[in-house]
Formats: sequence, structure tokens, C-alpha cells
Amino acid sequence: MTTLRERQLNALKQMLNLNEPLTKAVANEPVWKVLVYDRVGQDIISPLISIKELRELGVTLHVQLHSDRDQIPEVPAVYFCAPSEENLGRICQDLDNGVYDQYHLNFISPITRQKLEDLAASAIQSNSVMSIHKLYDQYLNFICLEDDLFIMKHQQSDSLSYYAINKGDTKDTEMEAIMDDIVESLFSVFVTLGTVPIIRSSKGNAAEMVAKKLDKKLRENLWDARNNLFHGNTGQGGAFSFSRPMLILLDRNIDMATPLHHTWTYQALAHDVLDLTLNRAVVPENSGPALPGQKIKTRTCDLDSKDPLWNEHKSSPFPTVAEAIQEDLDKYRSSEAEVKKLKSSMGLDADSDLALSLVSDNTQRLTSAVNSLPQLMEKKRLIDMHTTIATAILNAIKSRRLDSFFELEEKIMSKSSAVESKAVLDLIADEEAGTAEDKMRLFIIYYLCTSQISEDEYKKFEGALVAANCDIQSMAYMKRLKSFTKMSSQYEGGGTKTVSMFSKLVSQGSSFVMEGVKNLVVKKHKLPVSRTVEAALSGASDTELTWLDPRTTRTDAAARTRASRHAPPNDAIVFIVGGGSYIEYHNLIDFAKQQATSGVTRKIIYGSTTLPNASQFLKQLSLLGEELQ
Repeated sequence: MTTLRERQLNALKQMLNLNEPLTKAVANEPVWKVLVYDRVGQDIISPLISIKELRELGVTLHVQLHSDRDQIPEVPAVYFCAPSEENLGRICQDLDNGVYDQYHLNFISPITRQKLEDLAASAIQSNSVMSIHKLYDQYLNFICLEDDLFIMKHQQSDSLSYYAINKGDTKDTEMEAIMDDIVESLFSVFVTLGTVPIIRSSKGNAAEMVAKKLDKKLRENLWDARNNLFHGNTGQGGAFSFSRPMLILLDRNIDMATPLHHTWTYQALAHDVLDLTLNRAVVPENSGPALPGQKIKTRTCDLDSKDPLWNEHKSSPFPTVAEAIQEDLDKYRSSEAEVKKLKSSMGLDADSDLALSLVSDNTQRLTSAVNSLPQLMEKKRLIDMHTTIATAILNAIKSRRLDSFFELEEKIMSKSSAVESKAVLDLIADEEAGTAEDKMRLFIIYYLCTSQISEDEYKKFEGALVAANCDIQSMAYMKRLKSFTKMSSQYEGGGTKTVSMFSKLVSQGSSFVMEGVKNLVVKKHKLPVSRTVEAALSGASDTELTWLDPRTTRTDAAARTRASRHAPPNDAIVFIVGGGSYIEYHNLIDFAKQQATSGVTRKIIYGSTTLPNASQFLKQLSLLGEELQ
């Protein structure tokens, strides 16, 4: 069972091997080449292949398409870019100037017939037809961040944001273009997975538009005998087992509290506090307050799947992560001490009998110690990196009192105990707690999850928020949204319990000073998205989701009842139109693990148009609120 990430990586490696299958001989001696990409291509490649790995694949130089490039004769150039007018113009310019001798053009999404003809005409004009060796549609128009997490776009992704989809003055043509982009990307995901899904979507919103368009696109491709991309694959091959996966398309409006929620797990905290983008976090190195005019030194940390600590603990609560880093550090120190001890024992006086008896024994030990040095160095680098990240997160938790926000929000969202408005008001009025944004996020969550708030009470909150310098423009939009949708009944379970203080860390004189931070353990619960997915996969005959199957000739009620007789699929791709969040992603993965313990293996992939962190999402809500005033 290969994951979506592996399949995308293999497709990229094959592309860098000039679209020839990869063999062992190639791995030993690759063809040297130049890689030319645009911003979209760069975002797709960077989370998957490091610069070192590019070298191993034979890429000596990688450059932006729209940068000034020198002529490089006798070297094949691999282009990886979107087939936009601007990019094609630049490719024609390269052909005209004869920048390279061989061109291998790979388009991220399919190039239209018209653009292909223009490109051909330009190549004939510049007499460079012989130089174009290959031209491929790659169907890789999505960015894979984890084995089971993808987004559509990172740079220039404003056109797909929650704001773009929900703002009042979007013209129909703009909306069509956004939907077509999303469909294009989802189509690429299924071509890469090699399966045709059964489509379910929420009704009456952007997700339903995407569902209908995707159904039409998949249908057209399946009936097109010449260009069928799922050919011979009637659900048997591909990345999934024999049953076809279910694509569940949901709209962000199903749950507006989660993207604003303060969180407690490692990856989501890194995203919220350090703006983790494309698996890269930028961490400030100075722990003290910056002096005016002083530039803050930052360090870029790459968090990838080859890192065991990250793999194991990205969805763990922060205190657990701090303990794990501390344990790794202790292990590393003991191995380091062993090497030092060996050195000193080897430096014994050569005449003594002890030295002779030790030499034979120690040579062996020294050889193994020397051999393990590279692994030790790598371990040290990872421990240092995680210590830097965790310290930065810890500083933010302390300075913004994020643990208090998280605990209170969990109480509000889980409805386990009635939260008095006074507790919320006190935290908003507390000058030392959090930033203005933190307070705004807390209030929106309280507002969405509380069924009735009287006008007087609302005025009280508004006064407190204004006093705390909050930008309350987003409330105009939230009011409107709340009047349209029933949201407050969506959360159940959850909450936190405080366990004894970080006993391990405090007693061991750890590098993390944890005083004043609560050690919270999150109780397992399901967010609205996970609950919808569970209902859809358990075959509940609810009418809340529409049902489309691109493989059936008819989509009427009769076809639906036929389909409902079959067991529902085990695997799902969950896609959120309007931006996703790491909290939801971890919640779904937990749901899949929970199902596995009860004997049902489910493979769930989570995707979204973009992955904004809470402050970016709040800015979009403010813009929407501003429009309404």
C-alpha cells in the first residue's frame, strides 16, 4: 500500500529521470540535468525532495523559470511548471534564445489544446522543434505535506482562501474559476492515487459545486476511450484496497471554531505559534526581548518524515513532547560519555599490562563507536533542532498564557461543564494574558458555541474586547453566519484534565523551565468533521450529504439504493473547501487509529484548499466583517 506522498514522490523522481522508469543503474549514475520550475512547482517539490536528494537525482542546478538564466549547452533541462500564459511565454523565449539543447517540458496540470498549438507554432518559428524531446502532463497539481495530508496551493493562494470563496462581491465567473482550480487539483490527486472515488458532499454550498464539477470531469475522462487516465483500473489497482475510497467534500462553515482554537499538540502549536509552512518552521533564536532596532536572528527548521521524534510526537500534547526531547537528550549524553571514556582508556601507558589487555577489546569498541559517530551527529542535530522549536513554543505559551486559553476553549467547545461568561470576560480583561488576537479567538469560539447571548451581555463583551485593543470587525460576519447556521450543537466530549505538574522535567533539571505552565491532557473527542466522516463511512442513511458516483451511468434514486446495498468503503479522502487545520487532521488520524483498535482498518487522507493558521484565518474573517459594515 503506497501512500499519496510516496506516489507523488515517485512521479517526481521519474520526471527528473527524464520520464524514464527508475532503475538501479540510474540510481548509481544519474543523467546530469538542470531543473527549471515556477513557484507552484517549487512548492510541490520542496516538502518532498531536499537539495541533497536533488543532487543524488542528477540535478546540478535548480532555478526559477522567471529568473535571469545563462545559456547552458549540452545539458538536458527539465521544466516543471503550470501551463499559464506567462510561463509559456517565458518557455517560448527560452526556445527562441536557445538557452538549452534539450527541453523536457512537464506541466503540473494538463495544457489545453490551444496553448499546445501556440507553443508548437512558436517552436517552429524559432526553429527549435528538434530540441523539445518530451512534453508531459504530470497531474501533480497538489502539495503533499504528510503521507496523508495535502493542500492545493501555498504561494499566491489568496485566490482560494476562505475570504475569496465567501466574500460578498465575488462574481459568478470568479467563483467558477475558483471551483475549477479546486476540481483540477482533486482530479490530480485521484489520477496520482489511480482510483475513482464515490463522492459525498455537504449540500447547498461551495463543496457541492466542487462535487458536481468533479463528478462531471471524472465521468468525461472515464468515457473517453483514448485518454482514460484510470484505464484498466476498475477499482482494483491504485493505492487503495479493492474497495473504492469515498471522497467527502465539506465546507469550512461546518466548523468555524476549530481553525481559531488554541491548541496543545506539537505540530498544531508549531503552526499556530511559529507559522509552520510547507513543513518548515522559522524559529527566533534570541530568547530575550528584542532591543529596538535590533534584528531578530531566526533559524529555519525542516520537519520531515525522516525524523523519528517528529513522526512519533507531532500529534502529542506539548508536555509529552518536551519529555521525549529530554529523554533523547539524556540518551545522547550517555552515548557521548561512552566515547569519551573509550578515548581516555586508550590513552593508557603503553608498557602497562592493562593497556595490552584492553587494546584488543577496545579496538572493537572504538571501531563501533567511530562507526556510530555519523548517527550520533545526526541525532544531536535533531535534538538541537527540537530543543530550539520547543523552547520557542514554550516561550510563547508562557508569555501569552496559551495554556489558560486552551483549557477554557476546550471547556466551552466540549460543553462538559457550563462555562460562565465571567470566566471568559476575566481572561479577556486580564492584561497579562495573550495578545489581542488570542482574546478575539476565544470570544468567537464562545460566541459560536453558546446558543444564546443576550444583547446586554454581548455589549459587555464588546466593551472588554475594545478595551483590550481587539479588532472586532470579524464579529459582523460571525453574527451573520450564526444566524444562518446551527452550529452550537456540534461539539461533544472533549475537554481537558490537569495532571500533576511536569514531574519528569522539573526533577531532572531539564533544559525546559516549565514553571507556571499547566500540564494538560486532552481527552479524546471527535470534532464535527470527524463525526461527519464517521457517519458517512458507517453507511448511515443520513440525507445530509449528497451522493455521486462517476462510474455509474445514472445518478438517480434507483442507482443510490443499489449502491447503499453494498458495504460502505473503508477508506476516505476528506477535503475541506475554504481552508483546513492541523487540529482537524490529527483528530481524523486519531479516529482512524481508534477504529483500528476495534478491528476496522481505515485509511484516511485529509486535504484542504489552503492551511491557514489561526491569525491568518482571523484576518480573513475581519476582512469579511469589514465588507458588511
